[in-house]
Amino acid sequence: MLDSESFADELRVLNELKNSPQLFEELAHPQPRETEFHLQQRLRAQFSDGAVRTALTLRDLRRKAAAKFSRADQMWFTPTGLEQATSEAIARHKAKRFEGLVWDYCCGIGGDSIALAERCEVRGVDLDPSMCLRATWNSELFGVADRLQTLTQDVTTISERTGLLHIDPDRRPSGQQRTLRIEDFSPGLEVLKTLIAEFRGGAIKLSPASNFVGKFPGAEIELISLNGECKEATVWFGDLAGSESFRATVLPSGESISADPLSARADITTTQAFVFDPDPALVRSGLLDVLAERLQVTRLDDAEEYLTAPNAVISPWMQTFRVLDVLPNNDREVRAACRRFDFGSVEIKCRHLSVDIEKVRRKLPLDGSRPGVLIYARVLGKATVIACERLHNSAQ
Repeated sequence: MLDSESFADELRVLNELKNSPQLFEELAHPQPRETEFHLQQRLRAQFSDGAVRTALTLRDLRRKAAAKFSRADQMWFTPTGLEQATSEAIARHKAKRFEGLVWDYCCGIGGDSIALAERCEVRGVDLDPSMCLRATWNSELFGVADRLQTLTQDVTTISERTGLLHIDPDRRPSGQQRTLRIEDFSPGLEVLKTLIAEFRGGAIKLSPASNFVGKFPGAEIELISLNGECKEATVWFGDLAGSESFRATVLPSGESISADPLSARADITTTQAFVFDPDPALVRSGLLDVLAERLQVTRLDDAEEYLTAPNAVISPWMQTFRVLDVLPNNDREVRAACRRFDFGSVEIKCRHLSVDIEKVRRKLPLDGSRPGVLIYARVLGKATVIACERLHNSAQ
């Protein structure tokens, strides 16, 4: 944790940058044939060393943040702040459940606060004053600064319980290595349970890999994926919780499914004409069998998540592949199949079998003209390789 003098230095540098837009112009448009080294030398003759270092870092972070935010090129980040910030699409999806006054505890650079402020009156709270400042400036970029008030405070010292709560507990308490144990978060599990009991409703943002199962009785846990990657587990409690224990949502399509994971049991069959790779949010939520029953597809094995059916099923929940052949897990058979199907490149997929993908790829005779897919999976308990082709209209 930074001391008060360090906080003051950081705030001073941030305000210098805010008042020096020409520094960013110089970074974006260096002189002809000017190297990065000479550019930095020239900038340090005009601005403080701290401002130049921070601007260089911010330039790189803004480029990286373009995958998360539509106005990333003007936003204010730190490396950790960007990493922990909720993507714009996910934040807006979550914000739809909120109304009225919302407290956003551990607000960071303001990813969730901004989305919430598009609909609600928001009080963003963070122990780091520089994060509160960044959240305020970022809210100005999105035109919601009039609905976001930031407070520099330890969230455990706030006694007011009006309105709803959104909280993103710190997974790196005291600058430690990132943890997936909710008990080690800051605030930890016991404080989170107290907040659930005292607020009328809200949401807790968790990593999808965290140990949330069984930790929040009566809550709804939503697993959210974006562009095929499971990004967040949201614990909805109180007035904002749905009627089912688990939900999976896939973005950007917005498709959502909720149920008790134990309410369905999909059949297991041998490989059929089509194989499907389910979205990771569906898998992590435990709702794979629920979807399989609804779409009338079956599983290849009770230890595998791959699904199969005699007909193509196009769904945002799954990537779809046409089966060309089912092979034993044997290098010679796989190489022969690559020649037979004229593969010039292959996508290699596996979930539970131990496969050295790059080692396998190096052994393949990929001198054909077609793209192929090799899925290593257990089928009815036996290690198998499924040679197939991707259906390109199986969009997520």
